[in-house]
Amino acid sequence: QVQLVESGGGLVQPGGSLRLSCAASVNIFRFNAMGWYRQAPGKQRELVAAVTGGGTTNYADSVKGRFTISRDTARDTVYLQMNSLKPEDTALYYCHARSGVRDYWGQGTQVTVSS
Repeated sequence: QVQLVESGGGLVQPGGSLRLSCAASVNIFRFNAMGWYRQAPGKQRELVAAVTGGGTTNYADSVKGRFTISRDTARDTVYLQMNSLKPEDTALYYCHARSGVRDYWGQGTQVTVSS
């Protein structure tokens, strides 16, 4: 059974940094793509960043130049390094993985950017 477990969220001041981790219970090479989504209160869930099995990355315009997605295949873990955080980055961040036509989601980790 596929499980995705996120960690690394928390409270940070504007301009600060956080690194989110998503540990998979299976070899991440089985996934076509992995990524991070976020959902703020009253808003739809949106894609933040994703990486394909071939290593191609894409980012939401709002985070380009500030966030970096990476993966450690030896640890079956995907990371999201978030720098220069803004209050509008406050949201529940979810790890996502796709294998064929199946989607898998983590439970989410809260990121709050506030002074």
